[in-house]
Amino acid sequence: MTATLPASVESEIFYPSADGQPVAETYDHLYALLTTLEVLKQYLANRQATVLGNQFLYYAQGFPKLRVAPDVMVIFDVAPGGRDNYKIWEEGQVPRVIFEMTSFGTKGQDEIFKKTLYEQLGVKEYWLFDPKGEWVEQQLRGYRLRGEIYEPIEDGRSEPLQLRLVIEGRLIGFYREDTGEKLLIPNELAEALGQEVLARQQAEELVEQERQRAEQERQRAEQERQRAEQAELQIEQLKARLRSLNIDSDTIQ
Repeated sequence: MTATLPASVESEIFYPSADGQPVAETYDHLYALLTTLEVLKQYLANRQATVLGNQFLYYAQGFPKLRVAPDVMVIFDVAPGGRDNYKIWEEGQVPRVIFEMTSFGTKGQDEIFKKTLYEQLGVKEYWLFDPKGEWVEQQLRGYRLRGEIYEPIEDGRSEPLQLRLVIEGRLIGFYREDTGEKLLIPNELAEALGQEVLARQQAEELVEQERQRAEQERQRAEQERQRAEQAELQIEQLKARLRSLNIDSDTIQ
């Protein structure tokens, strides 16, 4: 990184937020990018962190051409929320984890240039995900920074994220290390929400049915009470008539 520039000089430098290039090479790459972005955003929603997708990462103040656009990058210890681009010297933090949705056409860029750059910047983990399985063995390859050098990740887990990564078709499945719970992708969340709503409706229906049964029991008990009172009243009336006729009412059972 370069030294901090005077504010007057820095204000004259334009750092674009787009280059007119497509977000992803294919639908599979786009879907993997957006799904990973959304899953990690939900996971870190209550943390002092942000997750950005396909935004320019500027790493040299005063040199707007020195930039890269990671498919998904996770930055800790910064204000939550989106940015049009990310300037390391302004935010004060380097991305902790970066994911690239790679293909055979981007192999050299992803495996050589970006890997070297992220290593030099101090990105703790760098993951290459090959949705179509074009060149990465088992589709997923990760590197973890040890000192100043990237070493292959052999345990299938992200240390900064505290997640276990599993290939699930053309997506990465993320599982919490503390609970083993899977982080649901958007359509799974929608399905789970639908099941939760259905379960709540069924529970409410059962409660209503129980309330109605209880009300019916209360009404039956009230009717029995009223019948008993009427029977008692009739007996008292009969005893009164018998007394008026000088007949011993105790003989009436």
